[in-house]
Amino acid sequence: MTTTDSPTTDSPTTTTTATAQDDTRTGDTMDTASDTATAPTAPCPPSAQHATTPTPTPTPAPGGERMRRWRMVLGADSAEATGCTLTGRDVAMDGALEALYGGGGKKPGGRGGGGRSAGLGASAPSVARWLGDIRTYFPSSVVQVMQRDAIDRLGLSTLLLEPEMLEAVEADVHLVGTLLSLNKAMPETTKETARAVVRKVVEDLEKRLESRTRATLTGALDRSARISRPRHRDIDWDRTIRANLKNYLTLPGADGEPDTGTVVPERLIGYGRASQSVKKDVILCIDQSGSMAASVVYASVFGAVLASMRTLATRLVVFDTAVVDLTDQLDDPVDVLFGTQLGGGTDINRALAYCQSKITRPADTVVVLISDLYEGGIRDEMLKRVAAMKASGVQFVTLLALSDEGAPAYDHEHAAALGALGAPAFACTPDLFPDIMAAAIEKRPLPIPDREAQP
Repeated sequence: MTTTDSPTTDSPTTTTTATAQDDTRTGDTMDTASDTATAPTAPCPPSAQHATTPTPTPTPAPGGERMRRWRMVLGADSAEATGCTLTGRDVAMDGALEALYGGGGKKPGGRGGGGRSAGLGASAPSVARWLGDIRTYFPSSVVQVMQRDAIDRLGLSTLLLEPEMLEAVEADVHLVGTLLSLNKAMPETTKETARAVVRKVVEDLEKRLESRTRATLTGALDRSARISRPRHRDIDWDRTIRANLKNYLTLPGADGEPDTGTVVPERLIGYGRASQSVKKDVILCIDQSGSMAASVVYASVFGAVLASMRTLATRLVVFDTAVVDLTDQLDDPVDVLFGTQLGGGTDINRALAYCQSKITRPADTVVVLISDLYEGGIRDEMLKRVAAMKASGVQFVTLLALSDEGAPAYDHEHAAALGALGAPAFACTPDLFPDIMAAAIEKRPLPIPDREAQP
């Protein structure tokens, strides 16, 4: 939970965060009612954001805003300890938080035993009202976190099969992953709404990622086609100077002037002229096990962007224990996503065998494996395939995750084995992916984040 009020000088941070793991609000049912404190306490100072009148309000007591934040985090039981009672809009915010993080299952008295317990269960109308409330009281980023917690903590996944619920939620990558996992159980009446939700998220991602990806990779493709006899306007002066530093000559200065020097460019390095022919082959090999949901979403969007570039021949392969080639659907990432089936086992070796069979120009091919490396297939064969591809000239990239979710869980032993083969495995954010691909296309060292932390 995050409160968004501006802090006073007593509170040096701008947010107060409580996660499902460390929040004292626990429970598994939803209610929009707030608790009422029984001990005599002073009202919590309202923030400037929530003030309902332009007239000046008294300066809160030292620590008042901080106590208000702790009261919002800890719930009604903390009213006496924090010395404040919520008023106005804060009461409604607290009710929305109580519905998700409050007690009601194991502790009938609510969070603190002195209030009412939650009793709405899985009522779809009540959940829809709650979704509307949190969108009113909290910013979009916080709403997405609370929705995710509601799905995980309260088991609301099945309610997402109802069109009315889908229309009420705040769409994001994590919601798309949940919808894809429910795809096979989704009734026909819901599928159109689900596709609309997924398309909205995909279009937002494309707007954010496409222009930079195209610009970065276009430059990398041009630089990868270097020639030794370029036209003057095509000379890469930085690389030409570095390549000819051994030809530096010192020239005596005239009329008492200091000596000068020059580099004799015996060898020119230049960019190849732009061409519409295919320069590189890219194969995205994506693990579609349940833990890779966000990575599947981002990889599908990037796959569509890469496929739109004429100088790249892009292939997209998804796998669990089976392998599915979705290349013919790359013109629409929504079709790609609904062609996946999240969950199931993992056979990386089988997937790499298929990808290896599609390589026709090893020296001009980049293979990107996106997987947590929990291999259910033949481990030694998987490593042999990677070694064989690299020996043939393939640029092999292993991403443990392609998402903003932070450090992923992965098989450390397999990651270390790939690193020993010269294919280091690391997690990558969507913003870094274009730079990773550019380095692979140019055959430069990969810009690995947090290199010291890599296996």
